[in-house]
Amino acid sequence: MTSEVDHIAPLPTTGACIEGEILRNNVSRAAKAALTSAVVTSALLVPIAGSAFAEDAPRRAAGVSAESIKDKCSHGSPKRVVRKYYRGPSYITMRCGNHRWGWKHIQKGHGWNSTMDRKIEAAIWSGDPNGRGGYSTYSATCPRIEKFRTIIGTPAGAKDLLTAYKVDRPGVAGHAAARC
Repeated sequence: MTSEVDHIAPLPTTGACIEGEILRNNVSRAAKAALTSAVVTSALLVPIAGSAFAEDAPRRAAGVSAESIKDKCSHGSPKRVVRKYYRGPSYITMRCGNHRWGWKHIQKGHGWNSTMDRKIEAAIWSGDPNGRGGYSTYSATCPRIEKFRTIIGTPAGAKDLLTAYKVDRPGVAGHAAARC
């Protein structure tokens, strides 16, 4: 009794001629196809991983959660850091502050909730410098309209959040309107 393995013809060696084509060309094509497939696959995965990191990076902010800021500031020093907002490897701190700067100022003058926290985070993480020592987010219209502004620099530190608030007016950069 013979097995199926006995009936399989051995593979020809490199350089053998099959149907008028030299086998090394087929091996070369197979290697190129495998390499191309690997490169395309890795290129497709890199933006996905990068986007996931960019989305999650600000969420990894050190400090207390937004919900407990009120508790931390009701018994703490004005200089107490309650939140860190990242911009690349550096960060801006939000301190408890007082009625003129920091969390207490934002909470009393502009309102504090998770939406405000996210807007501050977005402006610092990916906003444009606004000429006021902070970062702003803008509409995608032409001319651009400034939607949200942060101002950095307090009596407690140069890299501290002074204030943050909603804005609805044309962007600071006057040349933006000229390009429309």
